Amino acid sequence: MRYIIRSIKYFICCVIVLALALAAVVLFGAADWDIGTLFRNGYDALWQIAIVFAAVAAGYPKVGYLSRTLSAECRPETVTECMTALGYIPEKTEPGLMTFRHGSTMSRLSRMFEDRITFSETPEGHIQVEGLRKDVVRISGYVDRRAGEDAGGQG
Repeated sequence: MRYIIRSIKYFICCVIVLALALAAVVLFGAADWDIGTLFRNGYDALWQIAIVFAAVAAGYPKVGYLSRTLSAECRPETVTECMTALGYIPEKTEPGLMTFRHGSTMSRLSRMFEDRITFSETPEGHIQVEGLRKDVVRISGYVDRRAGEDAGGQG
């Protein structure tokens, strides 16, 4: 269900960006408000554009979101410290599961409110991070580095 919601959000975002771009073109006088002259195929172009947006939106959650296992052993306190340093606030903390949301409303808006980062414990005892691909890569690297420093400083 989450996949479908993310696809719909991305589709709506694409439509809004296109509408804003077209409004800017029309407001600057580079084109008319008439759809028939704005697009080569007139109103048929709207369906063609919608099909392309739907195809892109359908695939985006598969490539835009990632689940990665941390390589270093880390404590929940280390994860919380790292996430706080990166501007995230705790949303839910349970044994074996922690979720964080971005503290900035603008950052949340730019991510279409799909900014949740989830840390969950795997059956093997490792920690898995899930969320937006760019955030997971950045966060997992930071947490791994900090956990390695903590382990190196204690040993």
